[in-house]
Amino acid sequence: MIRQYRIRDYDFKLIILVVALTVIGILAIGSAKESLQTRQLAGFVFGFFLMIVISLFDYSVILKFYWIIYAANIVLLILVAEIGVDAGGAQRWLNIFSIQFQPSETAKIFLILFFAQFIMNHQNKMGDLRFIIICIALFSYPLYLIYKQPDMSTSIMIAVIFCVMMFVGGLSWKYIVTTLAIGIPAFIIALTLVLQPDQTLIKPFQQNRILAWLHPEEYANAEAYQQLNSEMAIGSGQLYGKGYKTNEISSVKNGNFISEPETDFIFAVIGEEFGFVGGCSVIVILILISFECIMVARRSKDLAGTIIAAGVAALVGFQGTLNIAVATGASPNTGIPLPFVSYGLTSLVSSYIGIGFVLNVRLQCKK
Repeated sequence: MIRQYRIRDYDFKLIILVVALTVIGILAIGSAKESLQTRQLAGFVFGFFLMIVISLFDYSVILKFYWIIYAANIVLLILVAEIGVDAGGAQRWLNIFSIQFQPSETAKIFLILFFAQFIMNHQNKMGDLRFIIICIALFSYPLYLIYKQPDMSTSIMIAVIFCVMMFVGGLSWKYIVTTLAIGIPAFIIALTLVLQPDQTLIKPFQQNRILAWLHPEEYANAEAYQQLNSEMAIGSGQLYGKGYKTNEISSVKNGNFISEPETDFIFAVIGEEFGFVGGCSVIVILILISFECIMVARRSKDLAGTIIAAGVAALVGFQGTLNIAVATGASPNTGIPLPFVSYGLTSLVSSYIGIGFVLNVRLQCKK
């Protein structure tokens, strides 16, 4: 499984980018909640180790077990539904041998690996409607299990990744145009329905988040409280920020204006303490990581490698965009972490595993 590679083919640029972003996250977490900084640092070390190890394994060999990967993903998600740990009104975590982790985060990587091999095996059928329906069916079950936790934000994220993988896999334009023609009006209708008082499509707290985004002044002391304070924190940082671990009582962490700022609203801490320059630095690094993954996808030796690199690019790019959009008030509060930055060991380690596979795809790229 381990092949011999040339050191000059190793993508050190990608490694430097993800490590730089992780270091920014560790610093921000240390300011937001110092007691968690050591754990995030340990997660970084473990994730970095896995990334290096995985990057040296031939992904083509690992993908031969794609049905086992899919089955393991389903089993973990079912276990969450049956014996998962409940916290904050959601059942998203598993505790196995005293190790607690979030299978919905690992599901992103598992689904990328599974569909990379599945689509490559049947790439000549991407114009066949029956095959597309099979792909949707295989994707829909894990999507349903994640959505029922409930975890709408991760459901949206893996739906985006699935669409990217299908597009990269060679989905016919006639199906893309048809999907958009049906999907856009359907989305508008669904959004109209979920805003009705007696709707049953989504949970009440999810509806309130959308309403709070549309009418923040009416929910200023409730669902919109965190987002409004996040926007003010980012704005107050101005160009260079208030300084690392600022002692101003009005800051996000000192004033407790955002609950658990080390997770979903970590960008607010970065914006406040490092200012516009710090916030832009995070955005630029996210863009560069996604772009580097796309460049790897373009040069991959096969379709599976292309889908893996493109899937990870979508994961980092779209998830980062969604998290920052929430922190800046451009999107309803979704509760999704900022890749490599937010506190969360499962998310961090899973992201490094994804980058590990991209690095291996890069090592085997066409010269």
